[in-house]
Amino acid sequence: MSPRIHLPSGLVTFVFTDIEGSTRLAQLLGPDYPPVLREHRRLLRRTIAATEGAELLTEGDSFFLAFDDATAALTACLTAQRALASHEWPTADAVPRVRMGLHTGWAEPRDGEYVSPEVHRAARVAAAAHGGQVLCSAATARHAEPLPPDASLIDLGLHRLRGFDDRERLYQLVASGLERQFPRPRTADATAHNLPTPVTSFVGRHAERAELKRLVEAHRLVTVLGAGGAGKTRLAVELAVDLVESHPDGVWFVDVAAVTDPGLVAFEVAAVLGLRPEPGRPMVDTLVEYAAARRMLVLLDTCDAQPAASADVISRLLAGGVGVRVLATSRESFGLPGEVVWRIPSLSVDPPTEGAESDAVALLLDRTAAARGGRPPDPGESADLRRVVRRLDGLPLAIELAAARLRVLSVGQLAERLDDVLGTLDAGREDPDLPVEPDRQDTVDLVAAAVGMVPPSPAVRAVQRSATERHLTMQATVTWSYRTLGPRAARLLRWLAVFAGPVDLATVEWLLGDDPLDPLSVLVDKSMVLAEPHASGSTYRMLDPIRAYAARRLVEAGEERSARNRHVAWSTHAMERAHLGPDGRPVTLSLYALDPLAGELRAALRWCATGGSARAGLRLAGGLDQWWRERGLAREGRLWLFRLYGRIAETGERIPEAELAAAYHMHSLHAGADGEFGEELRYSQRAEAAARQAGDAGLLARVLAGRAAPLVDMGQFAEAERICREVIDWASGQEVLGDALFGVFSLAELLWRRGALDEAAELLGAARPVEAARPVERGRRSVDMLLGMVALARGDLVAAHEHLQVALRSRMSHGFHGRACDTLNAMAVRCAAGGDGLTAARLFGAAGATRASMRCAPGIYGGYWAQRQGELRRELGDAAFDGAYGEGTELGLEEAAALALAVEHPDLAVGSARFGAGPARVAPRQSVAPDRRRHHTGHA
Repeated sequence: MSPRIHLPSGLVTFVFTDIEGSTRLAQLLGPDYPPVLREHRRLLRRTIAATEGAELLTEGDSFFLAFDDATAALTACLTAQRALASHEWPTADAVPRVRMGLHTGWAEPRDGEYVSPEVHRAARVAAAAHGGQVLCSAATARHAEPLPPDASLIDLGLHRLRGFDDRERLYQLVASGLERQFPRPRTADATAHNLPTPVTSFVGRHAERAELKRLVEAHRLVTVLGAGGAGKTRLAVELAVDLVESHPDGVWFVDVAAVTDPGLVAFEVAAVLGLRPEPGRPMVDTLVEYAAARRMLVLLDTCDAQPAASADVISRLLAGGVGVRVLATSRESFGLPGEVVWRIPSLSVDPPTEGAESDAVALLLDRTAAARGGRPPDPGESADLRRVVRRLDGLPLAIELAAARLRVLSVGQLAERLDDVLGTLDAGREDPDLPVEPDRQDTVDLVAAAVGMVPPSPAVRAVQRSATERHLTMQATVTWSYRTLGPRAARLLRWLAVFAGPVDLATVEWLLGDDPLDPLSVLVDKSMVLAEPHASGSTYRMLDPIRAYAARRLVEAGEERSARNRHVAWSTHAMERAHLGPDGRPVTLSLYALDPLAGELRAALRWCATGGSARAGLRLAGGLDQWWRERGLAREGRLWLFRLYGRIAETGERIPEAELAAAYHMHSLHAGADGEFGEELRYSQRAEAAARQAGDAGLLARVLAGRAAPLVDMGQFAEAERICREVIDWASGQEVLGDALFGVFSLAELLWRRGALDEAAELLGAARPVEAARPVERGRRSVDMLLGMVALARGDLVAAHEHLQVALRSRMSHGFHGRACDTLNAMAVRCAAGGDGLTAARLFGAAGATRASMRCAPGIYGGYWAQRQGELRRELGDAAFDGAYGEGTELGLEEAAALALAVEHPDLAVGSARFGAGPARVAPRQSVAPDRRRHHTGHA
């Protein structure tokens, strides 16, 4: 709206207009619709200008206008309708039928708009009109004196406008050139419907609601598909409420769940519509004849209870009358011509914007407040709320049941109990399949009696009650679908429960040892498995509550051991494939390849530690060794190893000494990274003893190379250096120096620490081809990292820059995040030495924040980083340093790496010199004590 337009105040008459059936008109006309819309707007604006009305909003085919005189407003509407009726439109089908509504009330404009209930009342008056009709409220009729020439108002009586409790008397404007005969106004008490009244508020789903509305308006049969408890019925009913006014012959809700015989589906629909059976005539014929001339929407709910019969009734209804639309909810589609299948997604668990809550969290907050007597959860529980909804996959029924548990549990307690989803959500609830009370008298079934059928037995009535109560528990909800599965589909559902996340078709085939396409299609069609298409092929997953149900059935069927052992074998194979290229040969290890496998490997480890083979579990743990440490999860690794040791003690399973030595060595490294130095030393000694018994020289070299780590952690640097030299000499003699690289790198660190830079550089130069030949080692670029540290100590910024950039780029490319933090710190020292103190402070901040989030410290370099930061703080001043450091803490690891990699090469800087001021600037000092909580970026 232009700011020059005068907005009336005081007694204002508001006018709303729009084109009736604009969506259908646009579809009918196609590319010819925009010119029609523009001509419609031109005619209305010409009228507005002539009557001095104010145009507040034009959106699509609708106008919102304000007049300071009711007579002028009615005159504008009359003139506009006459102009539209007399205009030469391209075809008879292209004539826009515009409905108009007016209401007069007190209002004052604020900031170019009106915030008043009178505006909403005017909008509701317009919504009650039909195309070509002008309706006004009693207030407008009272103030429109005199009326426009040749015009009069017809009293249409009292009507209840949607959203208003009182009744409004509506008047129709009649005059020459205007249509006179219209159906009853589309008000809340005019259009028939039997939609159930919800007892709780509807939360979220704004995008889904809008998308589904577009589909229903554009197609005659839309099926809302989804798993039990996904919220299909609630969303369909909420949408149907919005569609009541656009279906003059009603919106009718039919619950198919309680129909126990396929032949009664048509009778159920007819009963809702008020039809009675006719002698000698099929009920479906009576139903089709009634619907043929009507514009109505039929909402068929839970059609999966009688899928074939529902499909037959739907096809007959749609073939019999073009004004009939069907919105169905089901767990499987009908496969009918013209059917549009819309799969309802789970509630979003990720917030749409910063500071907002996701739909799933909003629902849990709303229902929890209701369960706790109006008291919302404490703000401190927000993180646990998000944990709960993620664990429940955003499934609305599961969230509703979880909220009920929060009457007696805190959100944190509930989150901890969700490993047993069904047991937690269904606790205290009875099985809905209740026995029939023997002394209970059944009522007469009029529908059954009308067609001469025997009234349902008590057992059938029990089924009917179970249908209506199927959403009382998650168990009952999933059982409802499970009972419809054939043997192959049911077995596949049970076996898929062993997977923690999505799987592809080849994996499902491998799991079953058979072609899974037929049973998998059944599970997808019945919404028990979600198919998610990708460019590389579809993946398949189950919602967590369904997985929990299937896991229970797996145990009951006696198939758990076979299925889970099969899953462990698949996990081991997948982990090994992550280390190989397409040709089956080893490639440079990338920890990113393990990221998508982490959930499956943890699930396999859980089985190995509780019911499977501990030996297989140790093999899986070995594959996750570096991933755990580089992701700051050394404590998790230690806990899994402890569980596996317990499993060995429980079962007496024999583990070869070589495999025990590898496990103990890994445990020692994890304990050191987690700050448990006594445990680190203890398992280092156990590893050495087991390795010596195994008689494997390469394994013994790897274990002995790790002996220096506990000594460094305890500050025994001279002893650590002696051990490293002994190990390197022994490994060289045994021709297994490659297995002792950890010792080589540890010795280089120690030499760097005490300033023996030439020896360190010579040692690292000899180690480069050894590192390059080992796929497990070369992605870490430890040689370049340490040569960069040596160059910093020498003051050689060019060499430092080149080595550190290579190391950082490789470490980020291959997922070595812990080691990348070391390199970020080293690049910060390089920037400080090159005169870019602010970038240095940012990199220090980013590295520090990342390490804190990973719960690990920088090990032998810790004191060195602290000294460099202290010097930089003195150089920049507290304010500048703290500001830049704080900026760095806001960066993610990838952003920080990009910042470091963008640092200009020293030779390109203005006035560059190959060497800095001298080694004293950046050389390490022996007096620096190591961080007592070593992070083994280790070279193991």
